[in-house]
Amino acid sequence: MRSCRYKNQRIHITQPPKLRYNTQTQTPSQGVSMNFLDVRTDYAFKKVFGSIESKAILISFLNAIIYEDAPYKIKDLTIVDPYNIPMIKGVKDTFVDVKALLENNTKVIIEMQVLNHKGFEKRILYNAAKNYSIQLTKGEEYHLLNPVIALTIVDFVMFDESPNVINKFKLIEKEHFVEYGDDIELIFVELPKFNKTLEQLQNIKEEWIYFIQNAGSLEYIPKNLDQCIITALQNANEANLTQEELEAQHKRKEFISIQKLAILKATEEGIEKGREEGIEVGMEKGIEAVSYTHLTLPTKRIV
Repeated sequence: MRSCRYKNQRIHITQPPKLRYNTQTQTPSQGVSMNFLDVRTDYAFKKVFGSIESKAILISFLNAIIYEDAPYKIKDLTIVDPYNIPMIKGVKDTFVDVKALLENNTKVIIEMQVLNHKGFEKRILYNAAKNYSIQLTKGEEYHLLNPVIALTIVDFVMFDESPNVINKFKLIEKEHFVEYGDDIELIFVELPKFNKTLEQLQNIKEEWIYFIQNAGSLEYIPKNLDQCIITALQNANEANLTQEELEAQHKRKEFISIQKLAILKATEEGIEKGREEGIEVGMEKGIEAVSYTHLTLPTKRIV
């Protein structure tokens, strides 16, 4: 039994026996490397954060990313539509998210996205607004509406003008920055902007971002991480997955890789086509300029 604790809350999760580590290298003393799911794929993300047994892990993650500096901290939540094999096997090209209902009735939608696409930022806003609006049935009062937070982790840069890894958006007055309310909040975590090494991590927020960014490339469980992150790594350990589950996870990762290559190819072909068209236009302009020069050359008068 291992305890993933957040402050005064302790939730026990059954896990395999903890490996013994070499205190110098932080690698398993047995010399056996470990394979972890790449948590940047939405299936793996759902497995780690959206499983029935992931409550303590998700509480720790959300408190670190959303409520780090806030007086309010999550003590309890309900995972909506938890991870299961039939669910991930039935999904093909749609996005997979994690939904949690906090004890104060705030709904949090957590999504991991590795592929940028046209209208992505509008889809995030639409999804948050839809989850906000569907709370009421006909005849219910508006004051019954509860806040919705859309937390999106992306493996690409969305906001070039901001150096922040985490950017938070809400309705606000433009001139004096008066907040309209906290009913809808959009939070984005841009992984490419995070470049700290394991040795440079200073707090649990950085540890969680490091985990999402690097879990798929780790060969061992670093010994100095927070206990909830260690538990998350155990959940992401491929040795703890069934063959059916592992196959579904690998197929999803392959699908995403193919999509990324397709986007890269389309981009390269677009650049090449633009280059060729530019050269062609340039040559045409050059020919026109030469022709114009020949046509307008002054003629020498013969006396």
